Amino acid sequence: MANECAVCGKKTTFGIKYARRGAAKAKGGSGAKISGKTGRSFKPNLQTVRADVNGAPKRIRVCTDCLSAGKVKKAARGQMKLRKALES
Repeated sequence: MANECAVCGKKTTFGIKYARRGAAKAKGGSGAKISGKTGRSFKPNLQTVRADVNGAPKRIRVCTDCLSAGKVKKAARGQMKLRKALES
């Protein structure tokens, strides 16, 4: 299972972390120098959610941005599902 959002496709991206030494010129120093570069990764905040996918409940991994934006319809649980089926 990939580390990817099932709705928007957000996945791990990569960047660089810089290690600096020395005081900034604005603070009276001779300027901050880069003393090292290290690779790092930015991972999406994925949550496993029971959602309606094509009318059936299914577990999918969704990022919190999609959850809070309301892009995912959560599946009904237990008696609520029966009530909805009887109403329609």
